[in-house]
Amino acid sequence: MATIAASGKTLLDSFSGRFKKGINTSGELVKLGIESVQFGITDIVTRRFSWTEFLLQCWFMIRVSLLPTILVAIPFGVITSVQIGGAANQIGANSFIGAVNGIGVLRQGAPLVTSLMIAGAVGSAVCADLGARTAREEIDALKVMGISPIQRLVAPRILAALLVAVLLTAIVAMAAMITAFIMVVGGGQISSGTYINSFVGLSQPMDLFVAELKALIFGFIAIVVAAQKGLNAHGGPKAVADAVNQAVVLSVILLAVVNVGLTQAYVMLFPSGG
Repeated sequence: MATIAASGKTLLDSFSGRFKKGINTSGELVKLGIESVQFGITDIVTRRFSWTEFLLQCWFMIRVSLLPTILVAIPFGVITSVQIGGAANQIGANSFIGAVNGIGVLRQGAPLVTSLMIAGAVGSAVCADLGARTAREEIDALKVMGISPIQRLVAPRILAALLVAVLLTAIVAMAAMITAFIMVVGGGQISSGTYINSFVGLSQPMDLFVAELKALIFGFIAIVVAAQKGLNAHGGPKAVADAVNQAVVLSVILLAVVNVGLTQAYVMLFPSGG
């Protein structure tokens, strides 16, 4: 009986410790995000923003994420067209395949694929970079010199991630929609005119706006998580590797939760477009 009670107490203490750690991490993420935005806006207004670092990070993020994003978008377009085409054939709604394919890719597919690429490819690279700097005590050296690592390193990376996320979303949407168009029209299910007319008739400019807004939010969250984990990676190479794993997992979970919230908010605010 005493053993069971001790096990229960140990389990409760472990759960309590993890809960407190989660609360602390959430607070650190919010604080880091706010400080990064403040530094970014202030530096841009006062002309002290590191545009060189920003451009280097943009090129770095595009280089590590562009090809994987396209390679994921193409099979995503194939799967979408096959699934939607099969369902449309069963209910006799072939003329709406173009609209469902295009709107589905814009509203959900493109932002989600972009978020996974930002979290997996870009976020892990940013976390590894900042984590390595932390392990080599470069971050401590910046603090000793009176330079904020958030201002010098994090803010340019966040702004670069926002720009890259917007561009990747457009690329994913184009690649997936073109792939779906080729699959459906090339397979002889419907004509090209019917496909395009159905998409143009039912889609709205708000769909693209919402997709890009999601991309901005997803990119911001992924880089803030990656930066927070990287800046707290104390303990050598193993700590850096653990930080990268934690950053990717936490980013994917947060992005999925935020996507559900944004989708529900959009449906509530624009019922006719949901």
